Amino acid sequence: MIRELFLKDLGWKVFSLLLAAFIWYTVHKIIEEPKLTAVSLASSIMTYGEVPVAIVGAADPRGYGLNSNTVSVTVSGPPGNMAILEKSQIHAMVNLADVPASPPSGDRPVAVTVPWGVTVVSVEPARVRVLPPRP
Repeated sequence: MIRELFLKDLGWKVFSLLLAAFIWYTVHKIIEEPKLTAVSLASSIMTYGEVPVAIVGAADPRGYGLNSNTVSVTVSGPPGNMAILEKSQIHAMVNLADVPASPPSGDRPVAVTVPWGVTVVSVEPARVRVLPPRP
């Protein structure tokens, strides 16, 4: 009786055991791996000042002005990426493409692009005032 209990459907029982082990391993990797990645990414933080701000998305961006032509950008990333990162690889811009046809003015957010593997932590100032072209 007991022998039949253990040997009946033995193939399904072994399959179920292997499937449970695989699921446990997968969940364990999903939970543990982000902790390791977060620690390695936060290991190096740098601030780059005087990053020029470009105006994009306007038909003729030369007429527009900004109350602040430069921003300070703080970035983080793995030490290897941060060691080779140069200020010229950080691009700050104000996009005027989604502004109505009338001359845009007011505060606009500053968007920053950085190389892969680097994360923008903060931008100061985060918004700049767009000055419309003079007639």
